[in-house]
Amino acid sequence: MTKPLDLAFIGLGVMGGPMAGHLAKAGHRVTVYNRTASRADSWVATNGGKAKPTPCAAAEGADLVFACVGNDDDLRRVTTGGDGAFAGMKRGAIFVDHTTASAEVARELHAAGGKSGIAFLDAPVSGGQAGAEKGILTVMVGGDEPAFAKAEPVIRHFGRAVTLMGPSGSGQLTKMVNQICIAGLVQALSEGIAFAEHAGLDAAKVIDVISKGAAQSWQMENRSPTMIENRFDFGFAVDWMRKDLSIVLDEARRNGARVPVAALVDQFYAQVQARGGNRWDTSSLVTLLRD
Repeated sequence: MTKPLDLAFIGLGVMGGPMAGHLAKAGHRVTVYNRTASRADSWVATNGGKAKPTPCAAAEGADLVFACVGNDDDLRRVTTGGDGAFAGMKRGAIFVDHTTASAEVARELHAAGGKSGIAFLDAPVSGGQAGAEKGILTVMVGGDEPAFAKAEPVIRHFGRAVTLMGPSGSGQLTKMVNQICIAGLVQALSEGIAFAEHAGLDAAKVIDVISKGAAQSWQMENRSPTMIENRFDFGFAVDWMRKDLSIVLDEARRNGARVPVAALVDQFYAQVQARGGNRWDTSSLVTLLRD
């Protein structure tokens, strides 16, 4: 166990709230900020610690400042400017960003923090809300090794796999690979289930059999039962997946990578949104195949 530290956590949504909770349970002194103040107050009532009215105030005196917000613009808003965390952070402190954002903004904030003696790690996560609540997230990190070495024991309070992938931006690039793979897996699983149903097979029995072979995946094990039952209120929402895939497609245009399946699945998710499925989880792709 690491010694108690002064920590800040910015963004207490379905991911950030539980992650910050694990830090508090580990004995660290946690100060929080959330755009909706009532959520921060509720978190403090449950976990202890303090809530502050701005990211700057929350970050004052913290050894590490964590964030988990929505997108690039949200991240810039909580880091830079007079009310941003960077303005309140002491030299030598570390900012650990768990937002799924672009590699471009990660490099931008790494450079901006460095001018004030602040280390910046881009550290997006995989594992969803359940992984955050159980403290078993996968954390892929970009940044400088000395900062990672200091932050890694603290991140392990909610991450079972915490890996430095390379220099600034590498964590976000790795998360893009993760989302590319998930998009293809969910589409393939959707097609397999829909094919079984159209063929008159017992889809649940089919999945039980093939999950013991080479087709097995986390998505199959955890999402196929609810997909078969036509329930889509589990985990990562379609709106957020489209945000992530837009980051993937932008980066692919920059680096020349070909991602035809990811681009196609992004269009399928747009069709799910058009049906009102913005907040359905990503396994809702199967609904497009049941018409």
